[in-house]
Amino acid sequence: MTKLWTRRNLLTGAGATTAAIAFSSCGHQRVPNPSPSTPLEIQPIVDSRLLEKPDLTIGFVPVNDCAPFAVAWEKGFFRKYGLNVTLSREASWANSRDGIVFGRLDASPVVSGSVTNARMGAEGARPFPLCAAMTIHRHGNGLTMNRGLWDGGLRPWYSYRGNLDGFGQDLRNYWQKLPVDAHVWAVVLSSSIYDYFVRYLLAAVGIDPIRQLRLIVTPPPQMVSNTRIGSMEAYMVAEPWNTRAISGNEGIGFTLLQGREIWRGHPDRLLAVRESFIEDYPKTYRSLVKAMIEACQYCSNPDNRLEIARLVSKRSFTGADLRYTQPGIVGNFNYGGFDNQPRLVNSSETTLFFDLPPSLSQVKHDHSTFLWQSHCLWLMSQAARWGQIPGFPKDGETIARQAWRTELYREIAAEMGIHCPVDDYKVETESAFIDGKSFDPSDPNGYLQSFEFRAGVPQRYYFT
Repeated sequence: MTKLWTRRNLLTGAGATTAAIAFSSCGHQRVPNPSPSTPLEIQPIVDSRLLEKPDLTIGFVPVNDCAPFAVAWEKGFFRKYGLNVTLSREASWANSRDGIVFGRLDASPVVSGSVTNARMGAEGARPFPLCAAMTIHRHGNGLTMNRGLWDGGLRPWYSYRGNLDGFGQDLRNYWQKLPVDAHVWAVVLSSSIYDYFVRYLLAAVGIDPIRQLRLIVTPPPQMVSNTRIGSMEAYMVAEPWNTRAISGNEGIGFTLLQGREIWRGHPDRLLAVRESFIEDYPKTYRSLVKAMIEACQYCSNPDNRLEIARLVSKRSFTGADLRYTQPGIVGNFNYGGFDNQPRLVNSSETTLFFDLPPSLSQVKHDHSTFLWQSHCLWLMSQAARWGQIPGFPKDGETIARQAWRTELYREIAAEMGIHCPVDDYKVETESAFIDGKSFDPSDPNGYLQSFEFRAGVPQRYYFT
């Protein structure tokens, strides 16, 4: 541990961006357990000797949604449930997923599409039985554009007042001045909801993202620097990397929209493990999920939000300045811009760790960590839409149940006295999506076929 902390100390005083890039380039790094002198606010209620595997290595990625992991570690929720956890800081979402696949990590957050895509062998990969029984949070991300797009006439989405045609025309006007190869946007992983959101948005305004966009994968801490040097013109990522870009901070871009403006109520991260972990260590797994649920509840409390922002700003977690981490967690979100106009939007929906406001969900006992099977089917429809899998699988519902353990979550939540929705599926209404297109999970293939832009559709040619 001495070598690790000495390395970190050497970075003290360096610029925030330089530090973030340095950390991300070092691969995974271990965050040691609290020392015996660290006061634990919560006393253990589970004897670690009764667990099959009390010593766990759990990954996290340096973005705001590492908050529940930081809380469970710092506040003693892991210890409360008999777990001795070492946190491993992962350089990217691919590292976070692959750490589970190759056995380096016992559990880790993954992008929401990773679990089913891994099981289905998406994009030619060898199938692997990833599982998840809870989400980490909903919302908490955004699509940031560079100064060139601002100068070309683009503005934050809310200023268009729902006018997709107007936004699409502004983007076309800018893009027609550039070669297609310059249309480079970045996401954190191909199976991420950000990948699907970027494609969904462009397709909704009549732009074919397969032919008109170069979509690349970039680790979150490198988004801002790569945009600054001109290697890409936009990116979608979790906070604090959107807020970091705006004027008054790094000053290299503005936030076009938050992911919740594309799909209100969408899932983001899942707590993933190998299927064998659940089978071999059932008591341990229950303890892990319980610790994370309590951590998510703690993060959800408005009275704790500023404390949480300070915690994730620690060098052990994101290493970002508080002015970067606070907006996405507290809810005072600034879209930025280059005309000195205020674009501050206060909303409790910016990041949702557990409680859902009534305006977002009217389903009884719905909460952020609950896994909707219908959400899983939507993600699978998008994997099929963009050619990551050959088509929507005939056994899609079976795959979803194997991957997203909704019933297991209900059992664990019930042991904690937490009620859950009685249904596994729900219709996502027209008001949920930016294009006003509802999703009925009873017909995912029909939903998929209803889109004009999707992989495998013959290109049309017109002659005059």
